[in-house]
Amino acid sequence: MSNLVYQNDELSFAGIALGQLAKTYGTPLYVYASHMIVANFNAFKNAFTHPHYKIAYAVKANSNIAILKILNALGAAFDIVSAGELDRVIKAGGDPKNVIFSGIGKREDEIANALQLGVGCFDVESIAELQRINSLAQAQSMIANVALRINPDVDAKTHPHISTGLLQNKFGIALNSLYAFVDELKTLTHINLIGLAAHIGSQITSIEPYQQSIKTLLTVATTLKAQGHRIEKINVGGGYGVQYADENPPSIATFIAAICAAFIDLPYEIIIEPGRAIIADAGVLLTRVEYLKQNEQKNFAIVDAGMTDLLRPTLYDAWQNILPATHHANISAKQYDVVGPVCESADFLGRNRRLAIKQADYLVITHAGAYGYAMSSNYNARLRPAEVLIEEQTYKLIRRRETLKDLNALDI
Repeated sequence: MSNLVYQNDELSFAGIALGQLAKTYGTPLYVYASHMIVANFNAFKNAFTHPHYKIAYAVKANSNIAILKILNALGAAFDIVSAGELDRVIKAGGDPKNVIFSGIGKREDEIANALQLGVGCFDVESIAELQRINSLAQAQSMIANVALRINPDVDAKTHPHISTGLLQNKFGIALNSLYAFVDELKTLTHINLIGLAAHIGSQITSIEPYQQSIKTLLTVATTLKAQGHRIEKINVGGGYGVQYADENPPSIATFIAAICAAFIDLPYEIIIEPGRAIIADAGVLLTRVEYLKQNEQKNFAIVDAGMTDLLRPTLYDAWQNILPATHHANISAKQYDVVGPVCESADFLGRNRRLAIKQADYLVITHAGAYGYAMSSNYNARLRPAEVLIEEQTYKLIRRRETLKDLNALDI
C-alpha cells in the first residue's frame, strides 16, 4: 500500500499522519483517500477498448454519500441491492436511470419505489420476482427494464461465503430453468427484457472464471436473440480481487482486457460491477491499544475496534495487514493476537501478528475501505465509528461518530 509510509517514525496515509487523525477524531476511525478512489475507478475506465461499457460501482462495498459523490462525478453508474442504497445514490446526485437494482429478495415497496424513481434496470433472479415487477409496473402504467441474472455454475475459487455462481448458491437462474422464464416473459405485458447478467462471487483472483461465465452469457444471448428477444446489455458482474496478503490477482487492466477480448465485434454494452477493487485499498481503520495482556500461550493486544467495526476477519477468517501508527526503535517486537472488546471469542482483527507496540499506541488496519463500515453493527450496544476523507492534503469528517443518543433514538 504505497500511500502508507513512515515519516519521522509516524505512519502517514496519503500524506496525512494517522496518529494525528486518531487524536483529532478518536478511534475506531475509518480514513479514506480520495485520490486513490479516483485512480482505481480510472484504471477500469482507461482499460476498456470496447466502445460500449458501463462501470456500475457496487454500493454495498461502501455506501458513504461523500464517496458516492466522488464516483458519480467520475461518471459511475451504480449497482444497488436495497431501497436504502438507492436513496443514498440519489442523495449523492446519482441518476436513477444509471442504477441497476440487483439482489435476490426485493420487497414490493422497494420495487414500487424504484419504478417510481425511474431505476434503469432490475436484475431478476426468479419467476416470482419477474411476476411481481410486472404487476407493480402495470399498477404504475410503466414498462420495467429487466435483465435475467444467470447462474452459470462456475466455481470462482473464492471463500464459500462469497461464492455466488454455483448451483448450490441461492443466486441467479439455473440454465435448465431459463426457458421457463422466456415462456413467462411472453405473458407479461409490462416487462422489457434488455439484457443478461451474472455475478459469480467476490475476491476473485483469476481470469478464467470470468471467461467461463461470459462464454455462457454470450451463448444464452445468441439463443434468445434468435428467438426475437432484444438483448442489448451483458452484465459480467464484479468481484475483482485485491491483494490483502499473498494473493496475486491480475491487474485491473488485465481483467478488463480479457473481458473486452470476449466481446470483440459484438454489439452488446458491457457492464461491470466493481466495488472492492475501487475502494478497498483506499481506506484504513485506526484503532487504539487499550491493554496488552499475556498468558502462558498468547500475547494479546486488546484494542477498541472489534467485529462490530470490521467483521471480515470474524466472518471470513480474512487477513488484513496491521501496522503500528508509531515506529518504536526501542521496543522489541512480539507476536500478538489483535483482539477487540466484543464479548465473543471470534472477535479478532488479526492473529499471530509481530508488532513492536505499547499500551495507548494506535494500530492501522489496511485495505479497510470495502466491507468495513458497510458491515458494521451495534452489537453489544457499541457505537459505530466516524469516517474521514483525505482530499488534496486536507481532510474532513464525512460521517460523525455515533452517540448514545443516536443508539437509543429509535427505541419506544
